[in-house]
Amino acid sequence: MLAIERRNAILAKLSIEGKVVVSDLSREFEVTEETIRRDLEKLDQDGLAKKTYGGAVKNENFNIDIPFHVRQQANVEQKQYIASIIADMIHDGDYIMLDSSTTALFVIKNILNRQKITLITNSIKILIELCNKPDWKIISTGGTLKEGGLSLVGYQAEKMVSGYHVDLAVCSCKGLDSNMGVTDSNEQDSEIKKAFFASAKKKVLAVDSTKFDKASFVKVCNIDDVDVIVTDKNPGDIWTDMASKAGVELKFSADKEN
Repeated sequence: MLAIERRNAILAKLSIEGKVVVSDLSREFEVTEETIRRDLEKLDQDGLAKKTYGGAVKNENFNIDIPFHVRQQANVEQKQYIASIIADMIHDGDYIMLDSSTTALFVIKNILNRQKITLITNSIKILIELCNKPDWKIISTGGTLKEGGLSLVGYQAEKMVSGYHVDLAVCSCKGLDSNMGVTDSNEQDSEIKKAFFASAKKKVLAVDSTKFDKASFVKVCNIDDVDVIVTDKNPGDIWTDMASKAGVELKFSADKEN
């Protein structure tokens, strides 16, 4: 295993478990503890983890961009709940936009039985997932490949999106705050999501419960700029009241209310 592959595996474990121990990683990857310490030092330097005595813990900084394949393994159950709710909002013949989030990929897996879907996406992973879907019309935004994100961003992607109008757009975010609204970790991701929402009749925000009351670096939009917020469980009375006053529909799985 290459060092980068091992560090990515460690990062994935951190995202799921929250912490790792040097001795355990040494046995799992069959390398010396000193090698593992160097791996953790590199992750710490990159802002992806925080070294501790004997190991490391997950970096909870909401301004950090975690690689797609690592994000794909985190909060899987929550994302599946969210995706199942969003899937029920998509019907045969719909024109939709999906961003490059891992939740959007779960949405795709839930709607493969839909017919005559027209999809616009900036997600490389979704494009690959649907490469053999003959009855759908799949449109790529084009643009600049974002390192580690498996997504296309930039002015060209935004300009392309602005030339279309769809029934529904689904975007995620890094944080949802009562004052800052919908936020993300960088300007490129924020701008493409703004473009998606501006081109959609119905704007759907997919956000797992860990992101409520969190604010990241760049504002995407206000809470009342979206039509539907879909999450994995009831975020509490404060948020349900806020959504109601803003005219935003709040959806979550009934069996995950508490």
